[in-house]
Amino acid sequence: MDLPALHAELRPELSAALLGVLDGERVLLGPRLATFERDWAAAVGARSAVGVGSGLDALSLGLRALGVAPGEEVLVPSHTFIATWLAVIQVGAVPVPVDVSPVTGRWEVDAVTAAVGPRTRAILPVHLYGHPVDLGPLMALAARHGLAVLDDAAQAHGATLRGRPVGGLAHATAWSFYPGKNLGALGDGGAVTTSDPEVADRVRSLRNYGSTEKYRHDEVGYNSRLDELQAAVLSVKLSRLGEFNDRRAQIARRYEEALAGLDLRLPTIADWATPVWHLYVVRTPHRDALRSHLAARGVETGIHYPVPPHRQPAFAGTPLADAALPVADALAREVLSLPIGPHLPESAQERVVDAIRTFRP
Repeated sequence: MDLPALHAELRPELSAALLGVLDGERVLLGPRLATFERDWAAAVGARSAVGVGSGLDALSLGLRALGVAPGEEVLVPSHTFIATWLAVIQVGAVPVPVDVSPVTGRWEVDAVTAAVGPRTRAILPVHLYGHPVDLGPLMALAARHGLAVLDDAAQAHGATLRGRPVGGLAHATAWSFYPGKNLGALGDGGAVTTSDPEVADRVRSLRNYGSTEKYRHDEVGYNSRLDELQAAVLSVKLSRLGEFNDRRAQIARRYEEALAGLDLRLPTIADWATPVWHLYVVRTPHRDALRSHLAARGVETGIHYPVPPHRQPAFAGTPLADAALPVADALAREVLSLPIGPHLPESAQERVVDAIRTFRP
């Protein structure tokens, strides 16, 4: 992700936005946040968007606003960034990991259905790498059991599911605007989108010390507000999100064509989904050797994620550490993220492909 190139292309608009905040009277909970919240809600098909301080805060405040209480269980995917699990723990609930599909790395409804128990209160699907999870069966499952659904869309800005945008399809959706996301701020930021006015109002209260009226605090809240600076930047970038996602899709198509027939497992795309290619992740049992081979040829790669949540030291000695999640363990050994981003030159992508083609396990 070439942030300097991204910001160079948007420099005039970003400069004007930043100076506008400097010249304005509000730096928190002001007009730029209101504008971005309105436009982001409209972009994802939700009635409301509530800006918060980070993607993790969006997850934890979203769970609280949906009524998840301490001691209740929340089903989480086995293969995800640890923030998905941490949010559950932060609200005092219990994360119950459900292993993902060995083919797609995403949830399948049968596995989630089998994990529902008497203490289950919510399910937390993740739109991994920018490809949507099929929310339809999960929402039907939730309706049968009276569960809340908060989907983690930190990697899915602009993705669609059967022609409808992710962000207005679950009871609430958590977003991250970390700088490297498809829609990124200049620092941390996040949002919760929802069409339930009670959920939106609760997040607004929780993010601002439990207050919607100055010096009146109705509950124990937090300080987690998306500031005017970040909101102004996000509004500029939102105007170009579709274009930048199209560029990512072009890069993904070139990878698919150029890498076909090699000893790599390429990403799978469901016919009902339009992914936004936050990451382009391939799989190989020779991952570490391939990564070293590419590094020696000047190609930087990533691993998302090298240690699954249940193997993290943070959970050592807890029941989570004993979870049997073989697919998550296999993915941690095999996944490799290739360079992708709206400013990756075609010539650089050709270098990546050429380097991969010369690899011999």
